[in-house]
Amino acid sequence: MASHLDLEEQEQLEALKAFWKQWGNLISGGLTVVLLAYAAWMGWNWWQRDQGAKATALYEQLSNQVEAGDVDKANAAFAILKERFPSTVAAAQGALLQARLQHDKQNDDGARATLAWAAQNGADALYQDIARLRLAALQIDAKQLDEAGKTLDAVKTADYAALVADRRGDLAVLQSKPEVAKAEYLKAYQGLDKNLDYRRLVEAKLATLGAAVPEDAKDAKDAAKESGK
Repeated sequence: MASHLDLEEQEQLEALKAFWKQWGNLISGGLTVVLLAYAAWMGWNWWQRDQGAKATALYEQLSNQVEAGDVDKANAAFAILKERFPSTVAAAQGALLQARLQHDKQNDDGARATLAWAAQNGADALYQDIARLRLAALQIDAKQLDEAGKTLDAVKTADYAALVADRRGDLAVLQSKPEVAKAEYLKAYQGLDKNLDYRRLVEAKLATLGAAVPEDAKDAKDAAKESGK
């Protein structure tokens, strides 16, 4: 009769019951794990966005205090940024701003400490290497030559190779190694874009060592570009 399941349907129902009895708990557990993982992933994304927004607001506050030259308020803003949001891009950018203000206010000890923190804790390798380049410059100014050399050794970003060479040239000058300095400055000159004003500064450094830039060195970067086309 239509009100009763036929034999085939009963067999299918019994098979389903048996399957669920054997595997039901495992399937339910698996679904629970998947749902929990999804909830955790959504929660992590929300937390990341929330952290980023708060860090950005603090960075803007720090930026305003740096532009105003207010050391105390800038220190307070950066301290919070560094403590609560150390792994964010905003914290790395904030460290670079804070170090600039400290240097402008003749607090190079503080600037070196801030840049050392950024070099160790920056959000990514790019910001870490920017911090290292600036830290090396301050270490060279302070005649901390061994420390500057180690700092430059840690810079791995290929795009900064010319700037590293320039810093190594400065370091070699202070170490009374003029030939090393010439070689490093020449490397820096060749690696810098010809339209950068900084390239002329490197050329002036070479001139102070009695080393004119060879014509082939002036054209080396452009020739390399042409050959790569």
